[in-house]
Amino acid sequence: VFVAGHRGMVGSAILRRLADEDCEVLTASRDELDLMDQAGVRRWMAGHRPDAVVMAAAKVGGILANNRLPVDFLQDNLIMQTNVI
Repeated sequence: VFVAGHRGMVGSAILRRLADEDCEVLTASRDELDLMDQAGVRRWMAGHRPDAVVMAAAKVGGILANNRLPVDFLQDNLIMQTNVI
C-alpha cells in the first residue's frame, strides 16, 4: 500500500493504522517523489507497483492562503491526484 502524504495529519494516522495490518507499506518523501512531476510519478509507480494507493497528499496553506489563492491550491491538488491516478 502506497501512502502518499504519509507525513501529514491524515496520512500519518493511516500509516499508524496500517502498521497493525499484514501488508507492505510504501512511502516516499517529497525529495524522493514530486507528485507534481507526471513522468517522475509514472517512473516511481512502475518501479514500486503498489497494489493500492491512499492519496492523503495535498497542498495546504491554512485559512488565509486558501482564501487568497483557492484556484492555485485546487489546481495543484488536482495535478497531484491526476498524476497518481
